[in-house]
Amino acid sequence: MRFSFDWTKLSQTRVLVIGDVMLDRYIWGDVRRISPEAPVPVVAVRHKSQVPGGAGNVAANLAGMECPVTLIGLCGTDANADILLHLLNESGIDAQLHQTEQRPTIAKTRVMAGIQQVCRIDEENPLPLDPALAKILLQRFEDELKEASVVILSDYGKGILQTPDLCQAMIRACRGRSIPVLVDPKGSDWSRYRGASGITPNTAELNSAAGASTASEDALRKAADRMLVQTNLEWLLTTRGPKGMLLTLQPNAEPLWIPAVAKEVYDVSGAGDTVIAVTAACLACGLDIRDAAAIANTAAGIVVGKLGTQPILKTEIEDALQSRQDRGQNGLSRKMLGAQAAIHQVRSWQASGKSVVFTNGCFDLLHPGHIHILHEARALGDRLVVGLNSDASVRRLKGASRPILSERDRAALLSALADVDAVVLFSEDTPIDLITRLKPDILVKGDDYRIDQVVGKQVVESYGGKVMLVPLLRGYSTTGIANRIQTGDGGA
Repeated sequence: MRFSFDWTKLSQTRVLVIGDVMLDRYIWGDVRRISPEAPVPVVAVRHKSQVPGGAGNVAANLAGMECPVTLIGLCGTDANADILLHLLNESGIDAQLHQTEQRPTIAKTRVMAGIQQVCRIDEENPLPLDPALAKILLQRFEDELKEASVVILSDYGKGILQTPDLCQAMIRACRGRSIPVLVDPKGSDWSRYRGASGITPNTAELNSAAGASTASEDALRKAADRMLVQTNLEWLLTTRGPKGMLLTLQPNAEPLWIPAVAKEVYDVSGAGDTVIAVTAACLACGLDIRDAAAIANTAAGIVVGKLGTQPILKTEIEDALQSRQDRGQNGLSRKMLGAQAAIHQVRSWQASGKSVVFTNGCFDLLHPGHIHILHEARALGDRLVVGLNSDASVRRLKGASRPILSERDRAALLSALADVDAVVLFSEDTPIDLITRLKPDILVKGDDYRIDQVVGKQVVESYGGKVMLVPLLRGYSTTGIANRIQTGDGGA
């Protein structure tokens, strides 16, 4: 690719998201029979998960890219609000949600049988926005705008952005500060978005707003040109599902057709959230809209390969953008995650019904005993996360002569193993804080421990997780190997 993305700039930006925030619940199960009570499938539940949805998913995508993000919206004073606020805070999102008794927290529950959605249950009351609430949201928006590099209006048609005066006031405030404002639209009337920097509709949304068929590429281009002028935009980025994207910059000028990159499509839900989040992050870092759209297209190709509402991760985009030559040098880095990125990755796996196993250790001078315990741990679940003691932590535990290999080298070796899906460094003497934050489904140690001795046992069991011991491969130890090297004894 002709562009490069300096990811370090992301930490120096802040994206402000405002819109309809929701709680997305998933009930994962299997269907083996039809109910005798009615001609409907019986879903045997095996796992449940919940993640931020709507504008919350836009913010989660930004947080997954390690981009500072502030989220403004509404929620109720109910139990769903407590769950939603906890999830947002856990994801590292600055959640500025106004709680009101006038409307419940929006929640959508999807019942999944394998990869097939059986039904969706919506809990909502999309009332028109009360003028007093609109005034509160605008004031909060103007306060937070002072720190923003880019603004996203995430419209899910639930009330907040269906208010033309509020939309226009926010767009004018952004324009007054020369801050780009991006809109993910809803409905056929785009007049309330007039003057925004850009809009990111899908083809159905563009078709509805333009009032004309967009079945052919020529018709799609003409509709985009018309809406670009009518809504006074700088650009229009239309997502076309498996056909990629269309970027329109000037009326009647040659548009940029961007082909899709997805290899497998499991679930398109949330892809639009990813597109606008990645586009905004790229613009905040100074990229041109053409390059931003290309990166967003790559990110969309990743998230449609996931099941359920799941955010994109910075490491996933980095890996996708690297050439094969780059991977030869840096490809293992995608498994080496910081704590916050690891939290997002674990939640993403769990949200798609996968069980996450966690184990930890120093793993100095990787030997067959290590390989054995990692293989046994991975066999207990779908994904394996390894907590790795930092160099400073190893020195405190093992003495000044250790570690033999640096934390970077130990992490690289672990990342090269097929059984290992993620490696996370921790600097404390024990991984208790990391376990508390990651919330793995299964915690594993070797059988040289007793169950009651395993650090993190009470934490994992408190939320229904399991603690398991796996048999060690006897006769191997890093200390023994190091001693034999020092004495020149090559014997077993």
